[in-house]
Amino acid sequence: MLYIVPTPIGNLKDITLRALEVLKEVDGIICEDTRRTGLLLSHFQIKKPLLVLNDYNEATTVPRLIAQLQSSQNLALVSDAGTPLVSDPGYKLVRECLTQGIAVDSLPGPSSILPALTLSGLPPDKFIFLGYLPEKPGHRLELLKKLTLIHESIRVTYIAYVAPHKLMKTLEDMQEVNGDIEVVLAHELTKIHQSVKMETITNWLEVFKKQPPKGEYVLLFNLGAP
Repeated sequence: MLYIVPTPIGNLKDITLRALEVLKEVDGIICEDTRRTGLLLSHFQIKKPLLVLNDYNEATTVPRLIAQLQSSQNLALVSDAGTPLVSDPGYKLVRECLTQGIAVDSLPGPSSILPALTLSGLPPDKFIFLGYLPEKPGHRLELLKKLTLIHESIRVTYIAYVAPHKLMKTLEDMQEVNGDIEVVLAHELTKIHQSVKMETITNWLEVFKKQPPKGEYVLLFNLGAP
């Protein structure tokens, strides 16, 4: 069986008892970064073989993992932080498992999306998760324009992941398309310096001109009532 096992996004106490139980019992653990996963396992005194799966080796690694699973091994798939597959590798492995009739179970657990949403003060009843916005500026602007079309039909809160080196440019693109709207940025969730704040785009840009962003951000916004 393949187990999909969420890992803490910051606070190690957020790992579940069931997740620890699975990690202790499986034959091996599939991860993206052995250093990150190794630190987590060391903290909980778990020793297991680590199998690397990432965007670069997926084509060659998935068949080997399938063979191990077909030989009655139980494997756990983890991410560096949060729930696997959500803007992380693993989708192709899960899809192939289902195609081959290999049992898959997904454990509930940590993810930055829902804590950010519930702390944002934005309407949580309907939301769209955008993952990481497109790399190319033209594609990013095109997507932002399409979101305004969705707004004409339904009011939703949008959630996206943003890397620190792309945050200011993303905010500038949003300001170009949507005006100086208020957006929420969630940072260091579950950690000591957790921050979830709403500001206008202009104010955020002023903040980051003085102190460049560091670490991953969760960006949340909506475009008002239809």
